[in-house]
Amino acid sequence: MSLVHDMLEELNHLDEHPTLEAKRAEHDLGDSFFETVCAFSNEPDLGGGRIVLGISQSEEDLFGGYEATGVSDPDRISQAIATGCASIFNQPVRPSIHSEEYDGKVVLIVEIAELAPAQKPLYFTRHGLPRGAYRRIGSADIRCTDDDLALFFGNRGNDSFDITLVKTATCGDFDLEAIEHYRKLCAKANPSAEALQWSDDELLQAINAVRRDGDEWKPTLLGLLLFGSRIAFRRELPTVRVDYIRVPGREWVADPEQRFTTTIDMRGPLLQLVERAQAAILDDLPKGFNLEEGAIQAETPSLPARAIREAIVNAVMHRSYREHRPTQIIRYSNRIEISNTGFSLKNEDHLGEPGSELRNPNLATIFFETNTAETKGSGIRVMREQMKAHGFSLPTFESDRANNAFTSRFLLHHFLSKEDLDWLGTIPMPEMTDSIRYALIFVREQGAVDNRTLRQLTGQDVLTSSTELRKLKEAKLLSKKGGGATTYYVPGAKFHPKEESTPDDSSEQVPLDEKHVPLDHEVVSLDEKLVPLTELPQEIRQKLIALGKRPGVQVREVILDLCSWKDCSAKSIAQILGRKDHKRLKRDHLSPMIESGLLIYTHPEMENHPQQAYRTKS
Repeated sequence: MSLVHDMLEELNHLDEHPTLEAKRAEHDLGDSFFETVCAFSNEPDLGGGRIVLGISQSEEDLFGGYEATGVSDPDRISQAIATGCASIFNQPVRPSIHSEEYDGKVVLIVEIAELAPAQKPLYFTRHGLPRGAYRRIGSADIRCTDDDLALFFGNRGNDSFDITLVKTATCGDFDLEAIEHYRKLCAKANPSAEALQWSDDELLQAINAVRRDGDEWKPTLLGLLLFGSRIAFRRELPTVRVDYIRVPGREWVADPEQRFTTTIDMRGPLLQLVERAQAAILDDLPKGFNLEEGAIQAETPSLPARAIREAIVNAVMHRSYREHRPTQIIRYSNRIEISNTGFSLKNEDHLGEPGSELRNPNLATIFFETNTAETKGSGIRVMREQMKAHGFSLPTFESDRANNAFTSRFLLHHFLSKEDLDWLGTIPMPEMTDSIRYALIFVREQGAVDNRTLRQLTGQDVLTSSTELRKLKEAKLLSKKGGGATTYYVPGAKFHPKEESTPDDSSEQVPLDEKHVPLDHEVVSLDEKLVPLTELPQEIRQKLIALGKRPGVQVREVILDLCSWKDCSAKSIAQILGRKDHKRLKRDHLSPMIESGLLIYTHPEMENHPQQAYRTKS
């Protein structure tokens, strides 16, 4: 079997491929080719990758399958590759280039090796750093940021941001009780720790909590984060806080007057803040839900305190303190989300593996020495182990480079409970593997799943997760949306949501019963035309009937299906959903879906365009 055949198989079976990139390259290479070269060369622990020229997605295939299209002048393209790789970067790259004939067409295979750490980062000379450097994140080539450069350079010759001076602060801004709390944690972790013998001044100097500014000692960011007084936090670090937010239902509510039932703003020295944030979460869980550390069984589903603690520690230890946004803990009816500024410097596919990429190395050292954090790189592994040991779905993690944020999610759902098993028994799927069970339950709880999330839930590789998702799509239990790195799956025509509802979910449901649902012979206004409702896809019609009766069918899920099927105006969507007020629909759903990237405008240049409509990203 040829190598090209194997690559076509991989590309057609996987939703995304971190080490294989297909490009048409009929005439010229274009910048995207060399951006991929740069990304493969730079990405830590990826081992490089392959770029195959002369393979592209079919325009005739409904599912966008890959096919061989060939390279018209392979010798010229090969020469352009070699010349470009040798001249446009800050150092020459030596790719391996060979050709293979497949189905009567010539395909070029370009292999790029990962550079040694001392040679990174590779970057375009004309753009410089950081703009000219790229990383390979999933199946995308992403332009580097200052945080990425700190990862590549290892902060050599530069101070990390966490020990920069705060020149408007003084040593009088330190809280002596916070310093004493640190000493107690050190003594508990290591009774013979050297720090216990130092005076307060010696301690602050030794851990870089203060540094000289001329003849005067001044607090560093680290010093204020660890030992700052309440007044100092208000004055110098107003956004360095943790917000605990209780949201009714499963979705973020756009109306600020109806959004929250509970909010707690917490600020102060980080070692104490971790303890307060953990208590806020566990105190808000139903009685009997919290499980003491070391216990294994309880009469009710029990969220492990240690997993929650690790997520909070991860959020405050790895967050970007350059950004002025608070850390948020959002408690929905079915999950807890913990979000911090600063995407993961470690590739998402390697989360949980030994080793850590530290944005704040001095702060991390303090957390490790006081046993506040697990040993380097093991925090996420501990979260997964704890959740699995207590019968929960594994937590999922999202590193959002576009918004410079990282989110940990914990479902408040006991996996494979009797209710789950009864529900899974109604699913028409003959081969019910654990991975398929995870995917189905996650979609029931969250409304969608993608390859990355399923890998995190199961620990499987990309190929296995793609195979399982494809089986669910073929069985019409899931429906595929998007493509490439943006592929995700939502409930399909044969997906049956659970029948029972919960009080917390009532706020999400549209007050829509059968008399509000247009009958088969009625019409709706779609793009200023009267269209019989029977022209709507059957899957959408079924969800319209179920909407408001089954919590598994959500308003935004139907909106996504409508806008994926056809560009729809707010008035059209409102009429189809049986809503009288399309302005409220825009406020509560359409605008938040635009902000989150789920929908896009058909006229992005003018939000209030008279023919404005909504569509999903393709």
